[in-house]
Amino acid sequence: MLKHLKNYFKDWNLFEKSWLLIFSIINIYLFFAWSDTLIGLTASLTGMICVVLVAKGKISNYYFGIINVILYAYIAYQSKYYGEVMLNGFYFLPMQFIGLYYWKKHRNKNKSKDDVKIKLLSFTQRFGWLTISVLGVFFYGLFLKYLGGTLPFVDSTSTILSVIAMILMVKRVLEQWILWIAIDVVSIYMWFYILTQGGNEISMLIMWSAYLVNAVYGFYNWSKMAKNDHRK
Repeated sequence: MLKHLKNYFKDWNLFEKSWLLIFSIINIYLFFAWSDTLIGLTASLTGMICVVLVAKGKISNYYFGIINVILYAYIAYQSKYYGEVMLNGFYFLPMQFIGLYYWKKHRNKNKSKDDVKIKLLSFTQRFGWLTISVLGVFFYGLFLKYLGGTLPFVDSTSTILSVIAMILMVKRVLEQWILWIAIDVVSIYMWFYILTQGGNEISMLIMWSAYLVNAVYGFYNWSKMAKNDHRK
């Protein structure tokens, strides 16, 4: 067991280990300091493990992602972020299994069986996804406003961009990270707002802050991996 764990972490660099350790310690400390829920803490920790594995292009990210999206959907429901509930419960959850299947199908044969091969979008594809994003955010925001949700257009931005980013993630596309960075910034604002309204889900704020740092690193790391893959 110990040997297996050591082998699993052997290709992690100092930044990846430090990032996960520091944010985990902060999370656990604030869990006690703010009397946060155990569900919130578990969602945050599994989410952080998931995203750092995505940044490393590791297929095993999906196992932690399944736990994270179930718990996060429950927390979002309590805060009336209905877009986040629908996104995680009805989209992210099944997409974890779809992503697991497709990433396993497109393993990077030059690396370990847990590594995936990276792709890039063309200019036309980028423009197409941008157009879909803008229209989706506007119309879904109107729908969430009708439902009486909290911060409907902010919630819509997080939801629509997440749908598109997840599609690009399953397709193993580098540009997904630009969307994840935008999603993380919006989500930090959403959960900070909940805290100012008397909520105590500090774990969610820490989780999204950790996601933001990881997304910037993910873009850097995938750019490097894509360059190496396309050289071969």
